[in-house]
Amino acid sequence: MTNNIIAISNQKGGVGKTTTAVTIATELALKGNSTLIIDCDPQANTTSSFGIISNENNSIYNILTNNNQMNHVIQKTDIKHLSILPSNKDLLAAEIELVDITNRETILKRQIENVKNQYDYIIIDTPPALGLLTLNCLTASKWVIIPMQVEYFALEGLNNLMHTIKLIKQKVNIEMSILGIILTMFDKRNKLSFEIEEQISQYYGEMLLGRIPRSIRLAEAPSHGLPIQEYDNDSSGAKAYREIVNKMINVIDQKRRGLNG
Repeated sequence: MTNNIIAISNQKGGVGKTTTAVTIATELALKGNSTLIIDCDPQANTTSSFGIISNENNSIYNILTNNNQMNHVIQKTDIKHLSILPSNKDLLAAEIELVDITNRETILKRQIENVKNQYDYIIIDTPPALGLLTLNCLTASKWVIIPMQVEYFALEGLNNLMHTIKLIKQKVNIEMSILGIILTMFDKRNKLSFEIEEQISQYYGEMLLGRIPRSIRLAEAPSHGLPIQEYDNDSSGAKAYREIVNKMINVIDQKRRGLNG
């Protein structure tokens, strides 16, 4: 029964969160791991990244609001070992509908309990906001990966997110830990990218999983309904994520051995 439940989270949009979730889940599946990716973002970009169209009867909305069983909604993707719990715009209404529900922050966690023994890894793409949907995602997760764009206000936003995660850990999910930070849209031609990387290294160096280069191929892949590995597996973006997933697996193993040692 897996405890490898990983939320990909950042309260800021446009930082490569969905690309990170899709690519990590795909890479894990290509390595032979039974993997589930959960699209908890009303924009449903993770869902469309696999060429899947979700309707009102087969989305995470029904899991959160109508107590449907996950096994009835999870779909296979075209990638071996990879399944998806899809999303659509109906999820926008879930924030409002969940307000009056008892233990509303643990709905997703309780649903995952019913299926997690079927998977080696569960990856959750969270919304770019700190509402009830994101709270559900973080409450359900053992690990958090933070993708962040190398830009001027990145460090300030990261500090705020770290504070929020610390509060959720204290109040709701004591088992949650930050697995690492991924620097996205890294431009080697831009001095600012290196300056921000140096700042992040100074404060959170041990958490850095790696950097993802700014890549046209990464940006193109979703429009074809394909993860980057299926679109261009030899691209710089695909190679960078491959290295990060290898490091991520090693970090999880090390942390687990440390806890059990």
